Amino acid sequence: MDDDYAAIAIHLGAALVAGGIIGLERSFHGRPAGFRTHTLVCLASSLLMLVTLYQTRWLPGIPIETVRTDPTRMAQGIMTGIGFLGAGVIFKEGLSVRGLTTAASIWMTAAIGVLIGIGFYYPAVLATLLTLGTLSVFRRIEARMPSQSYAHHSMRFDRHDTASEKEIRDLLHSYGFTIANMSYRVGEDGVSFEYRMVIRTTDLGNAARLADYLRGWDRLRSFQLSPTGD
Repeated sequence: MDDDYAAIAIHLGAALVAGGIIGLERSFHGRPAGFRTHTLVCLASSLLMLVTLYQTRWLPGIPIETVRTDPTRMAQGIMTGIGFLGAGVIFKEGLSVRGLTTAASIWMTAAIGVLIGIGFYYPAVLATLLTLGTLSVFRRIEARMPSQSYAHHSMRFDRHDTASEKEIRDLLHSYGFTIANMSYRVGEDGVSFEYRMVIRTTDLGNAARLADYLRGWDRLRSFQLSPTGD
């Protein structure tokens, strides 16, 4: 009995530590699901797996061979339930979708909790270290990798004083952008003309430089420049 209590305390303590470590990284970067959320996810996953690990304790007097329970069904239920929590941290911010990495880290934390719950400590520790490496080290690698960044861009002019499409394309090209697609729209007021497009660049700083120029362009009535992200 005392040995079981000690083992349960070790399981839950290890889950508390593993979830807290991953949550600290998320909290440090200002994510809505951080230290406490990841800790509770890992702890709850471990606790639920202990239900199957110690099923003889909550089925007293019943011969274990007469009860057929599948512990993998509990793990499947945990991972399915975590999907709802993960969806809750994914949100749309303007034209960008954010929270995908945090949702993935919650899912991973639940998996680590399952491993700790059944006492599979080596892969749980290894998974915790790999998760931390992915969230922190890979962030630096990703920041240094050449990659294309996309932005939704619109420019509105007076209908009778509109810059030509060639002028727009030349301007964007001079700031390091290429146009993925372009659409055209006459405003409901009938006096404005708008270009809408998706543009891409390999330097995130180009967006700020382009915005500085557009802010001082007298012909331009309004513009929107919204970088996308995940």
